[in-house]
Amino acid sequence: MIATIAPRSGVAFELRRGQQLKVIDPEGEQVADLVAFNRHDTGEAISSGRSIDYASRIYLSTGDPLYSNRSSVLLRIVEDTVGRHDFLLSPCSAEMFRILYGDAQPHRGCFGNLAAALAPYGIAPDAIPTAFNIFMNVPVDAASGVIRVEPPLSRAGDYIVFEAQMDLLIGLTACSAGQSNNFAYKPIRYQVLGA
Repeated sequence: MIATIAPRSGVAFELRRGQQLKVIDPEGEQVADLVAFNRHDTGEAISSGRSIDYASRIYLSTGDPLYSNRSSVLLRIVEDTVGRHDFLLSPCSAEMFRILYGDAQPHRGCFGNLAAALAPYGIAPDAIPTAFNIFMNVPVDAASGVIRVEPPLSRAGDYIVFEAQMDLLIGLTACSAGQSNNFAYKPIRYQVLGA
């Protein structure tokens, strides 16, 4: 069954070891923030720092593992039709919208959506790590280190597939930041495959 995440919202669900998670961009140019926790010990969570360190690069794609803060492999990317995702920037938040964009009444963002979705599983907001920002396009200038957020390279129907390497708790959003999504808010679809 394919499920839909409405624009600017998020969900949480369990993913068993060996199952695959397919995340689909149905309309194109829409980011999805993904976080993952060890289902049996939620103190173990996805780590951008460990994953980037062990890969020796910031852009991860097919074949790459996503590590935890304890250096265990949580997920492995097994298929990817886009090849450009971000693992540097934190989930957008009300604070980010205030600080960067001056929004007086900001949306709660992906951070707030993840916090709400993960709360029933006992995950406190401060435990939410930097997300793997699926389809997000963040070029980095090699000389200056300056980053830019550009429109995603994903087109309608593009997808990425992860395989769980242990029992996991997943948080997943349809990103709420206009700049990340070429200033349009669209849904994200996902499907759990196998076992």
